[in-house]
Amino acid sequence: MSLSQDAAETLALKALAWLVNHDELMPVFMGATGASADDLKARAGEPEFLASVLGFLTMDDAWVVAFCDTVGEDYTAPMVAQQVLNGEAGRHWT
Repeated sequence: MSLSQDAAETLALKALAWLVNHDELMPVFMGATGASADDLKARAGEPEFLASVLGFLTMDDAWVVAFCDTVGEDYTAPMVAQQVLNGEAGRHWT
């Protein structure tokens, strides 16, 4: 599976919207990332921030499954999108 930058950003925005609609996960995301409500609004268009959304989502397989089932995506899509958004900075060769 490969995704364009635009498709990766769109998927990450869907993930952010999904998180916002889950009252039990949103505080966990905000605590884990240190993001505020203002950060969500101000940084939602930044690839680095969107990558952090996907990074959080992919910490738990159950979250990935629930999100992907909701939006009709393949279970590998969040990880692929995160890699696209991280670009070369996200590559680990070791």
